[in-house]
Amino acid sequence: MHKRLFIPGPVDVADDVLQKLATPMIGHRTKDASDLQRSISEKMQKLMYTKNQVMLSTTSGSGLMEGAVRSCTRKRAAIFSVGAFGDRWYKMAKVNGVPADKFTSEWGKPTTPEMVDEALSTGKYDLITITHNETSTGIMNPVEGIAEVIKKYPEVVFCLDTVSSLGGAKVEVDKLGVDICIASTQKCLGLPPGLAICSISQKALDAAKEVPNRGLYLDLLTLYEYIQKKDHQYPSTPSLPHMFALDYQLDKILEEGLDNRFNRHLEMAKYVREWANKHFEMLAEERYASNTLTTVKNTKGISVSDLNKELGKRGYMISNGYGDLKEKTFRIAHMAETTLDEVKQLLSIIEEILGL
Repeated sequence: MHKRLFIPGPVDVADDVLQKLATPMIGHRTKDASDLQRSISEKMQKLMYTKNQVMLSTTSGSGLMEGAVRSCTRKRAAIFSVGAFGDRWYKMAKVNGVPADKFTSEWGKPTTPEMVDEALSTGKYDLITITHNETSTGIMNPVEGIAEVIKKYPEVVFCLDTVSSLGGAKVEVDKLGVDICIASTQKCLGLPPGLAICSISQKALDAAKEVPNRGLYLDLLTLYEYIQKKDHQYPSTPSLPHMFALDYQLDKILEEGLDNRFNRHLEMAKYVREWANKHFEMLAEERYASNTLTTVKNTKGISVSDLNKELGKRGYMISNGYGDLKEKTFRIAHMAETTLDEVKQLLSIIEEILGL
């Protein structure tokens, strides 16, 4: 039996989108491939509110996160972490030999503009990484306030991880001044895992030109230069099935209307938060709570594992807490094509199982 997924990725994929993955192959060096990849880039620019070049990578979002910190750090990176994925970005810097410092918030607390200002005012850093939405803690960072601070430091390349928010929350790349904005397919975009997407600014490209050892497969400058020269072709063989599906899904997203889509995610988030506060407690403060996933404190000491087993018998799945938060929290995702009615149904089943 297929379980309806309310986990922070991968998400359930609509049947018509799944069918697009089975589109017959075309040569990846053909004009048709160029047209497909250009079409995706132009639609992604609308979703990201950017005029910057959009690039695709046959990796998970982690691939482009690693590419960003390795390709564009000239002297030192300031890595801000509000959970597991900020920690991963720091690890990527270290194993690639990129000088970096990590600035960690207590789990469940955000990165604040003040923290960013304090770090960047030292003048030590020429690249900063921020996690917009952290699925381990259910935090959505106050990116507008953070962006205003970063604008005071025009030499700093601003990298933003929107892997679990892009397509579910409004991220205005150009207005925020984001130089590299990274997303991937298996969360709010409503596709299977396997493709990552980023926008890249001229400032980030200029920075990359000063970095001698950018790697090969994830070198963002090489990717950019190749698609400029070869009309949206990529240096390595891309995942064409994902691209057929993404092109189609972006049409559906734009047809729904971006504001309608963001509002649908917010409505679901508000409903789950209200439910969490009624029966348990939220890990994140309301004002920093994610619009795409809610992390709930297990104040009743339930067995999250047992709850998931019971949910599984009924055809549903939620997520246990991440890492040290396992059994101390549980997570309910409300992203991609999920509807408010589906969320209400899930929560009523949880109430029935737990006798709430």
